[in-house]
Amino acid sequence: MNAAEIRATLVLSLVQALRLLGMFMILPVFALYARDLPGGATPAQVGWAIGLYGLVQAVLQIPFGMASDRIGRKPIIVLGLLLFAGGSWLAGATQEIHWIILGRALQGAGAISGAVSALLADATRISIRTTALTLMGIGMGLSFTIALVIGPIVAGWIGVDGIFTMTGWLALMAVPLVIFVVPTVPLIPGARGQLRTVLADTQLLRLDGGIFLLHAMMTALFIAAPHAIETTLGLGNDQQWKVYLPVLLVSIIPVFPLLRVIEKRNLARPGLIAAVAMLGIALLLAAETWGTAVGLCGSLLLFFVALNFLEGTLPSMISRRAPLARKGAALGIYSSSQFLGGFVGAKLGGYALGHWGTGSVFAVAAVLSAVWLSFAVGVRPIAHEPQTGETPAV
Repeated sequence: MNAAEIRATLVLSLVQALRLLGMFMILPVFALYARDLPGGATPAQVGWAIGLYGLVQAVLQIPFGMASDRIGRKPIIVLGLLLFAGGSWLAGATQEIHWIILGRALQGAGAISGAVSALLADATRISIRTTALTLMGIGMGLSFTIALVIGPIVAGWIGVDGIFTMTGWLALMAVPLVIFVVPTVPLIPGARGQLRTVLADTQLLRLDGGIFLLHAMMTALFIAAPHAIETTLGLGNDQQWKVYLPVLLVSIIPVFPLLRVIEKRNLARPGLIAAVAMLGIALLLAAETWGTAVGLCGSLLLFFVALNFLEGTLPSMISRRAPLARKGAALGIYSSSQFLGGFVGAKLGGYALGHWGTGSVFAVAAVLSAVWLSFAVGVRPIAHEPQTGETPAV
């Protein structure tokens, strides 16, 4: 990477990680906080407060991505950060559950994941783009793990309302970094009908379907894994980071050498297929061996190796296949698919856990990997970076 690419990768990864750190810190502590609010909160209200963020994100990623194609990435990212900060401050300034729900919706209105990915893709060369996007994905994964560890601790210091307020300030601090540190990339003139064009590209849809299923599998895994870790290893919620953190760190080690080989030899398609197959193998192993420490930890490690690889490879393939003038729209659809996949995975995982037990959740997720494999084999290699308005060569 050259200096400009390093700045773009580090700053945009930091923007995503800091924005999500406060979000993830809320997860292990919000239910109890909501229960003790004046007047209390019903389980349904708690569910809305937690889930509405993802729903709004899923709805707005596409229009925000399209807008970033037309008026530029940075203005949209700054707008999204300000909306997110405003929602955080609103949720932190009240103890009334309905206002907290509104604040969470406003946080979700800062739907900039697609625009951030598009800006990073704009600012990096093809040869290192997958590495840059993988670094961003790993930063988000680390923020998730760290948040689970420190969330209850920080809540004890400043309260859950303080976490909301702190999250708003973290988002605001990211604004000058985006404006002044990330290199500015010239805007590519857009075109009418860009959403129809992107939705009509079956190759892009195969990749969107892949990220939908990947996040469905990941969410389902996180429904089953806490029960498996507690039962098999005897670790409660406040100690499960002792499994997640080392597994995540070790899983990173083989990813970057693999990415270098795949990018150098143009093996993105076989790499994608192999990683999807690895997900299925990991989940089947988990379904069969989660009752043993070696089986559980080994299957989680295998899953996270494939996950880290795919989190960088998929958006890179999207950014290379989509015409430059429609890259934001394409990555907006991709990001919406992520959030919708998480929603579906939560529903499937919860249903399987309630009806058939822990192992069945892993098995259901393995079926999703088989579904993905059935259409991943139809992904065609990309010969070169598309130019403005151009259909990618295959």
